[in-house]
Amino acid sequence: MLTVTSVNVNGLRAAAKKGFVEWLADTSADVLCLQEVRAEPGQLPAAAGAPEGWFVVHAPAAAKGRAGVSLYSRREPDAVRVGFGSAEFDTSGRYVEADLPGVTVASLYLPSGEVGTERQDEKVRFMDAFLAHLKELRERAAEDGREVLVCGDWNIAHEPADLKNWRGNTKNSGFLPEERAWLTRVLTPEEGGYVDVVRALHPGLEGPYSWWSYRGRAFDNDSGWRIDLHVSTPGLAGKAVKGYVERAATHAERWSDHAPVTVVYDL
Repeated sequence: MLTVTSVNVNGLRAAAKKGFVEWLADTSADVLCLQEVRAEPGQLPAAAGAPEGWFVVHAPAAAKGRAGVSLYSRREPDAVRVGFGSAEFDTSGRYVEADLPGVTVASLYLPSGEVGTERQDEKVRFMDAFLAHLKELRERAAEDGREVLVCGDWNIAHEPADLKNWRGNTKNSGFLPEERAWLTRVLTPEEGGYVDVVRALHPGLEGPYSWWSYRGRAFDNDSGWRIDLHVSTPGLAGKAVKGYVERAATHAERWSDHAPVTVVYDL
């Protein structure tokens, strides 16, 4: 069995003070993908940034206090790569991948965007470059007899079942028609060739949501978005036996505005 968990921690230093360290001590995950770490490794408490029993790679952003992805593994990876060959994005703290036996696992933090701003233009440029990488990664892995798993905050809800208030968000970044069409390309067998693992395990289900705004009573009302995804090659997706969101019992027990998304693969 291979258990993989992905979570946007919304600042690891803050999350460490709110319960992340205790959650990490209890998790049964073999691999952990973090996004929005927002810290240099030396700024992190050891219990969160270099915990005993884990091999950890941090990929902070060149812009201090922004983005940042990390990958934790119970066993030492055979190889680690930061970025995906993009001059613009390789120092932006948005992608790191590691080779483990039979599978390449990656942690992704896709830009969030904002309609009508440079942030949305940046998101579009990232998506264009990243789709090309995904195709190349899948083809290269297939030649080596490996599977691929890209976990992270994709910042796109694919279908109406992936967010509670979809009608009110059709003109907002994260649910724009062009963003959804791009994710469809990622998940089309003839193009991207990947599978949305949790959706494949839960067809037709609303959610399960993984992000809730801190505004209002979004969490209490389960008015969320499913934007934290496990996206894998079909061979690995076919071995997924369980996928779930580790939703906190109460609003007060949350240590991020996202919840961990965990999938168990029977290898």
